[in-house]
Amino acid sequence: MLIRMDFALLHVDDSLIVVDKPEGLLSVPGRGADKQDCLATQVKTRWPDALVVHRLDMSTSGLMLLARGAASQRALSMAFEARRVQKRYVAIVDGVMADDVGIIELPLAADWPRRPLQKVDHVAGKPALTRWCVLDRQAGESQTRIELEPVTGRTHQLRVHLQAIGHSIIGDPLYGSADTLAAAPRLMLHASRLELAHPLTGATLSFVCTPPF
Repeated sequence: MLIRMDFALLHVDDSLIVVDKPEGLLSVPGRGADKQDCLATQVKTRWPDALVVHRLDMSTSGLMLLARGAASQRALSMAFEARRVQKRYVAIVDGVMADDVGIIELPLAADWPRRPLQKVDHVAGKPALTRWCVLDRQAGESQTRIELEPVTGRTHQLRVHLQAIGHSIIGDPLYGSADTLAAAPRLMLHASRLELAHPLTGATLSFVCTPPF
């Protein structure tokens, strides 16, 4: 039987799997028969004990971690909740950012009338913190390449935070303008680095995945 693998396998052992998810592939099944093909399903076809630990948006590419077995899933999930997993993303945003580094600390909540959108909500929102630093300024195109560290892990956190400070991610169909959407064929957001302790041995694991843009 032909096993479909739209992802690139970066690491596999008895406890976990690390892959490079392409843009446009769901992390987990969605609603409807046309949304059943996803990374989790494809991985489970080859490793039936694979379980999801965290997710990337369909439009986001890059590093995604899956556990092998329930015990590993519990350990890795607890590591994410305790913020012991270090994550970094690379994005290209609209406009030339003036500062070299910054912190965005804005509470986020679901924008229920416009689901699945999220919004900044200072009353009902949950705390959300993002650190960023400039990698390169592209003044001619009025764009900036940045590295992002989501300290918290709210839905669409990076996308909403950057929109809120006036620097929407290029190619974002949900939070960008018509101009920023037209500026790229995809969302210019990529999960580029992942560092964690192995759930069984405790050894530090570091993974790097170069952005395709």
